[in-house]
This record gives sequence, C-alpha cells and structure tokens, in this order.
Amino acid sequence: MVDRNDPDVALMLRVKGGDLSAYEELVEKFKQPVMNLIYRLINDLDEAEDIAQNVFIQVWKTRERYEVASKFTTWLFTIARNLGLNEIRRRTRHPADSLDEPRPDNESQPLRVVEDAASPIPADATLSAELCAKVEEALMDLPEKQRTALLLCREGGVSYEEIADVMGGISLTAVKSIIFRGRSVLKSRLKPYLKSGEWQKK
Repeated sequence: MVDRNDPDVALMLRVKGGDLSAYEELVEKFKQPVMNLIYRLINDLDEAEDIAQNVFIQVWKTRERYEVASKFTTWLFTIARNLGLNEIRRRTRHPADSLDEPRPDNESQPLRVVEDAASPIPADATLSAELCAKVEEALMDLPEKQRTALLLCREGGVSYEEIADVMGGISLTAVKSIIFRGRSVLKSRLKPYLKSGEWQKK
C-alpha cells in the first residue's frame, strides 16, 4: 500500500489536480535522474534531452489518469524507460535517419524541461577521469536490462521491487539475477581500475 502522504506522491497528486507550480517542482526534482537514465540507454546527449522533455510532457498529459498504485518514481521511470526503448527500436529500424529531423510541436507542453544541458554524468570526486570513462564504457556495453537495473539501483535509489515493476513486472528473483550478472561483468572489466567496491553496494 502506497502512502498518499509520501512527498513525491503528494506532489504528483497536486499535479493531477492541474497545479502548474507543483509540476514545475516535480520537473526540477526529477529531470536529472530521468536524463541520466535515458542518456545511459541511448548514449546520445541531444536526443536524451528531447526524450527527457517528452517524459515530462507525458506526465502532464496523463496526469488525470494517475493513480496511487505504486511509488511515483516507479511510474516515472517506467515512462522514461519505455520512451528510451522506443528510441532504440526506432534507430534499429531506421539506422540512417538523421537525428536532426524536425519533430512535431508539443503545444500542450507547459515548460521546457532541460534549459541548461548540464552534464548528465556528474563526476564522482573520488574517481579519476580515466576510471569514470571506463565505468561509462563498461555500462554502455551491458545489455539494456542489466544497465537499466544497475542505474536505477545505484543512482535512482530505487528498490528491487520497484525495479521489477519498471522493467515490466518481472519477478524479484529475476531482478536480483540481472543485477548480479551486471555487477559481475562490471567487476571483471573494472578490476584493474576499481578497488573501492562501489558497485558491490546495496
């Protein structure tokens, strides 16, 4: 049972009622985690900005249908992952398409989500630039499910139960297995560089 007094749920319920200031607050709070996830899915900063905006456009457009059936972040990251996967599928079908092709205007968009394209990957002060690059490279080489699960777990602060929902209602056992395999691959690839065990946490 989700607590309707949970701050994120309460914020989204205000958005559901058409509160634009609550919507702006919600965008400000979650635009970076959403951007991080999408960027890591598609490895294209400009396109990730556009998709992140579309995520919040979807939140606004579908606000009246929002129900407190799960944590708000579960609902939000599900939208983000689905739009990211749609872009991956589009590129698979049309690999020669220009990324600069014109897009239809979204008249109902109440505000631009990403006004300043800050780096979606803030550098960890404890890691060298070389290690950060190796981590990113290793992440991008993981299968999408492993990459998404690890990112949600490590950076999104999302529980295994929520990850199961975001990834289409898979079992908790499957989530643990996906994360274990992803961590094992990263540990193997980063062993020469990483001694802190950062990816072994949680």
